[in-house]
Amino acid sequence: MHHLAVKYASVFLLSTVKFLGGPLAGASMGLHFWTTLALTVGGMMTSVFIFTGVGGAWMQHRQKQRRLRREPIFSKKSRNIIKVFRKFGMGGIAFLTPILLSPIGGTVIATLLGVPRSRILLHMLWSALFWGCALTFASIRFGHLIHHGK
Repeated sequence: MHHLAVKYASVFLLSTVKFLGGPLAGASMGLHFWTTLALTVGGMMTSVFIFTGVGGAWMQHRQKQRRLRREPIFSKKSRNIIKVFRKFGMGGIAFLTPILLSPIGGTVIATLLGVPRSRILLHMLWSALFWGCALTFASIRFGHLIHHGK
């Protein structure tokens, strides 16, 4: 039982910071599809829930640090993120979060862009479910190719 709890905690905690890690870890540990999916989605949504709450305070802290160091406000990466947001809205940010950003990064970006918490939670949930299904399926179905060569 203890061994199983460690597996579950590993998948869940990995998914809070790096979404792809959840499906890969779950598949490599032999967890069932639905278990891996639930832990992965749960991990991402825990980060989203926490960081929509602390995002505003964190944003103010980062802005203060930038001003003190006289760093530019917009980097090439942040300009590209704003382009995506202007073109595709919160849906675009949510879609890219699990694969290009991280659950924390995507949530903080959405918060910085002024998206209401309820919209962030809704969009991140469908994104986590979509990518969770796709990546968990791929990890379970094709994971053996990574471990045993081509």
